[in-house]
Amino acid sequence: MDHYPHPLIAREGWPFLAISLGAALLVTGAAGLAWASPLWLVFVFCLQFFRDPARPVAGDARSVLSPADGRIVAIEPLRDPWLDREALKVSVFMNVFNVHSNRSPVDGEVRQRWYHPGKFFNADLDKASTENERNALWLRTADGQDVTCVQVAGLIARRILCYVDAGSRLVRGQRYGFIRFGSRVDVYLPPASRVKVTIGDKVAASLTVLAELP
Repeated sequence: MDHYPHPLIAREGWPFLAISLGAALLVTGAAGLAWASPLWLVFVFCLQFFRDPARPVAGDARSVLSPADGRIVAIEPLRDPWLDREALKVSVFMNVFNVHSNRSPVDGEVRQRWYHPGKFFNADLDKASTENERNALWLRTADGQDVTCVQVAGLIARRILCYVDAGSRLVRGQRYGFIRFGSRVDVYLPPASRVKVTIGDKVAASLTVLAELP
């Protein structure tokens, strides 16, 4: 089980929940439930969006876990733009109904972090990986394998949150960030990695093994 102290609802959502609940209660008291029903729907949406369940951690030291809940939208060999190397990219698309906590795919040290401002295309599109706002972590495992994990903003997502920097050490399944509202995460792996998922698969952060490192 991961060690993040889970309150069930992510701390990133507390202001949204407080505001939407307060507005719903205020309008309910002043004008009745019928008038307040849209505000209650907003509150329920925020409640489900910011849920943050504790998760068991799958695999072993060679396993690359999904860093996000969602659906596999890309598995392709290409050049890692962050480390300038040949790599295998696996991309997870997160819709607004997925849990949006991001978790480390491997055990390793953060060697570097990059933030790149950009556009807000639909995160389901391939060009989102190169043109949207994004935050990348270069992770190096104990045996020297390099993995790049990139948070990518989407059409609705306007805020990437990352709580680690160069020098931080992460373990598989450890929570390191959050993206609001709908996005994707790209993972760049060594080319010889053995992928365990296929396009269209639904995956869960820290529960699904995306690949095995060589």
